[in-house]
Amino acid sequence: MEEGPIIRIEDIDKIYGEGVNALRVLKSVSLEIGAGEIVSIMGPSGAGKSTLLNLIGCLDGFNSGRLSILGRDISSCSVEDLAGFRNRHIGFVFQMHNLLPEFTALENVMMPLLIRRCSKKEAKKMAAAAIEQFNLGDRMHHRPSELSGGECQRIAVARAIVGEPDIILADEPTGNLDRENSRLLTDIIFSMGREKRITIVVVTHDREIAGRTERTITLVDGNIVNV
Repeated sequence: MEEGPIIRIEDIDKIYGEGVNALRVLKSVSLEIGAGEIVSIMGPSGAGKSTLLNLIGCLDGFNSGRLSILGRDISSCSVEDLAGFRNRHIGFVFQMHNLLPEFTALENVMMPLLIRRCSKKEAKKMAAAAIEQFNLGDRMHHRPSELSGGECQRIAVARAIVGEPDIILADEPTGNLDRENSRLLTDIIFSMGREKRITIVVVTHDREIAGRTERTITLVDGNIVNV
């Protein structure tokens, strides 16, 4: 684990479209996030929150500026390098659980490990252990359609953490859950982050969730207005 900032964003601009249709979504954004820090990103719809999260997750490019993650200059990486980097160092949790419907919960959680070319036996063992942490051992052979929304989101978090990432990025992870399941899921994510010293960045509209993080970054119209 790196000491100090493991996410360093310097003067990043992100523009969609060209000419008169160009939309500058992020405007000279600069930000540092430390190892093991739990941070929330808030702001009105269209402020650029998900765009910023996608950049940190190496899912999208940018027009100018510099992005460094775990000391690695992301702009110099090939598409293939970025895919491998994401798989080993970054876990994702989205508002929609994005589980593959044709696979069981266990198989869904195994997927990142199989992509990493772990043996099927080892991937199954690690995935089962991750699912057990969420008290869903009796549900691991069920497909997503046979699980509740809260169970699907917990399986999605198990998939995000099974490869022991340095960073977890969560985009409105409780947006489709009721208050009880929302609190349960954030309890799990935050306690796991603190226990394993994982850096967590969560985009949320929920002030209760943001209030439980160590720092809230507010985006308005593509600008950071507080850190």
